[in-house]
Amino acid sequence: MKSPLFYLLAAALKSHIVIPTVLAHSRVYGVWVNEVFQGDGRDIYIRSPPTNEPVKDIYSNDMTCNVHNRAVPKTVNVATGDKLTFEWYHESRKDDIINDSHKGAIQVYIAPSASNGTGAVWTKLFSDSFDGSLNNKWATDRLKKAKGQHYIIIPNIPTGDYLFRAEITALHQAQVRYDQDHDKGAEFYIECVQVRVQNDRETLGSVALPGGTSLPGTYSYDSHGIIWNLFGSKEEWDPRSYVPPGPAVWEGAKGGKIEMV
Repeated sequence: MKSPLFYLLAAALKSHIVIPTVLAHSRVYGVWVNEVFQGDGRDIYIRSPPTNEPVKDIYSNDMTCNVHNRAVPKTVNVATGDKLTFEWYHESRKDDIINDSHKGAIQVYIAPSASNGTGAVWTKLFSDSFDGSLNNKWATDRLKKAKGQHYIIIPNIPTGDYLFRAEITALHQAQVRYDQDHDKGAEFYIECVQVRVQNDRETLGSVALPGGTSLPGTYSYDSHGIIWNLFGSKEEWDPRSYVPPGPAVWEGAKGGKIEMV
């Protein structure tokens, strides 16, 4: 005899209803610098939330660095041109990272640490969402194949302390605004990593960050990328037309990638 859970799951799949589970969610475990792992960063150099639950209220201060936006003991040292890789997980390191249903975008922002992320201080360094040239996969699908890792190249910015803010936007319930139904809405997985950029040569670190983005503040329910129906008709909701929330990537950014293995 099939259990009640079997019928519940079958009904959910048939109707495209996503059953919430903590197993679906994700956090950053640590970072790598030029392929060298910097160790478990949770509450050490990452301003880690206590759980892997998402932020859903885009007007909440939790949109800055999640629910624990306070300084942690250490920073990660990098220099201009270094490769900084973020490694996500959901329950244990190198597991399945995030549930298959949680499709969406991955973005990285930067702000001076002295700002604590408050105000129009953020600059976007990286953005990846849907890529039709890569087997029609969302960024989150590719993140799973990359063992939870994506990277950015440190841009030519001045020596100093910065917050590098990694964000996953999961769209499986984004067809309804969170402020209209608290059981639905886009889900944001947010982590801030404390990083010190150290440049020895005068020719490095000459480009100031433009800032201009507030988190919270820039995202609204009228913004692109916040409302999206993953299960809608492809004519109306063609994933190739999806644009993640926030501004364009800064022209001074040096790129990044989700490296599938």
